Amino acid sequence: MAALDRNSNLPLIAAAIGVLAGAAGIAAWTLAARRSPDEGHSAPDLDRDTPRPTAEDRAPEHFRPDPTAPVAAEDREALRPATGPSPSLVADRGAVRSEP
Repeated sequence: MAALDRNSNLPLIAAAIGVLAGAAGIAAWTLAARRSPDEGHSAPDLDRDTPRPTAEDRAPEHFRPDPTAPVAAEDREALRPATGPSPSLVADRGAVRSEP
């Protein structure tokens, strides 16, 4: 009879061990994510002591788009404004839907 009582707690013990292992895994993953990466390069424009850009700051010349450049025919179709009705998940007001 004592063996029966001891075995009845096994699912609870297994669940407790699983919860502890999961918590330890989440804690290890969180700590690993907080570490700074050893690889890669620094981004000096994102440093905290770098002044924030203002409205008067412009991108370097080679990063600015050319407004006088010709647009290719395949791109022109993609840039055409949409003229159809806007998509919606609900029916228009006053619309009656009749099903056969």
